[in-house]
Amino acid sequence: MSAEENPKKGSTPSDSNAPRKDATDPRKRKRRGRRGRGRGTGGGTREDKPQRKGRPSSRRQRGAGVDKSAANLPDPEAIQRANERFDRVPKAMGLAVDIDPPPRKVSVDWKLSPVPLKTEREVHDIVTRPGEFGFLPDSRVDEIAAQLKGRAISLEQALSLRAALNQEKAVFSHGRLQRRASEMLRRYEGGESVLSLSKRYDFPPVNLFRAILTARNWSKTRIKESLREPEKKLNARDVKEFRRAESEDRVTHVNQSETHHAADLFEKMLCDHFDAHGVRFRTQTELLKEQVAAEGRPVRTPDLLMLDHVEINGVPVAWIDAKHFYGANLSFQRKKTQKQVNRYVEEWGHGAIIYRHGFCDGLKLKGAILLDASPINLTELIEHNKKLNWDRENGD
Repeated sequence: MSAEENPKKGSTPSDSNAPRKDATDPRKRKRRGRRGRGRGTGGGTREDKPQRKGRPSSRRQRGAGVDKSAANLPDPEAIQRANERFDRVPKAMGLAVDIDPPPRKVSVDWKLSPVPLKTEREVHDIVTRPGEFGFLPDSRVDEIAAQLKGRAISLEQALSLRAALNQEKAVFSHGRLQRRASEMLRRYEGGESVLSLSKRYDFPPVNLFRAILTARNWSKTRIKESLREPEKKLNARDVKEFRRAESEDRVTHVNQSETHHAADLFEKMLCDHFDAHGVRFRTQTELLKEQVAAEGRPVRTPDLLMLDHVEINGVPVAWIDAKHFYGANLSFQRKKTQKQVNRYVEEWGHGAIIYRHGFCDGLKLKGAILLDASPINLTELIEHNKKLNWDRENGD
């Protein structure tokens, strides 16, 4: 056959009526074009590439029409649930009580001063250093304070942010620490201290000490009991190393009593604030007792469950939960709090989270507005913290 009779053995003549292969199968033409560009021939030239980069990606196109301000608006379903919580049948948890007089509307104006997201990000490297997980000496605190000048964040907020960053670091580094537990044990038994290993590898000291015990094939129960009574369960060197680790670790240390007491004080002052303004509510203690009696365990226990139609800055608030720390825009902290908010919204609708040390304006929680503690009288809590610092500095 000639080329005209068998097109597969040659190209179609320019004056032929038969269609070209390129015209009949655009998918094959596209594949040849991609292969051609890879070899420097055929489907494209280098001059084509800037045009491809200039075109918006499909992801950008999908997000182009989204109103970003919508992310800052309260959840309408949660708002409706909050407004209707007293009329539900059966009654919402904790509201099956006689409210006399009936719930009234209370409007509260709450001035907010959030920390800009850009400022929070700038402060990350100022407040954290590898292996620095404990209380800071005065010289280091003064150094941080000097670097914060001119930034819209207080020293207390920055130090609370430091605690959140270290907590997140501890969580995300846990797997890496477990994989290197045998190495930590080998170095520890070779004479290196826990604090030295902590600074070298940037692991929280108490977590690192636990990993060393795990590498000795100790069970979780044995480790827990040993750290509860170290003088009785550990040898002399281990006791000394553990006590040093605990004193330099405010992230994963065993004794959290100081933190819990301060949080309880903050919750008490929050209750005093709303009580002074005539707002009725049920406390966490009341809800806890009621739920344990009915369910055998606590189920949903916000710090305040409102018995009035409270609106803060025009947004309905059915419940409030207090956090004795700074509300950082960090994934670990945000996800943990959002999970808690979801449980409360499911039962009562929209609520509020109040942060003792304020919050970042980049932090968003669906179903809750964010508040700082600026309108609350914190004198008792401040005096308590001063006493703790004095006792710590004087070795009491």
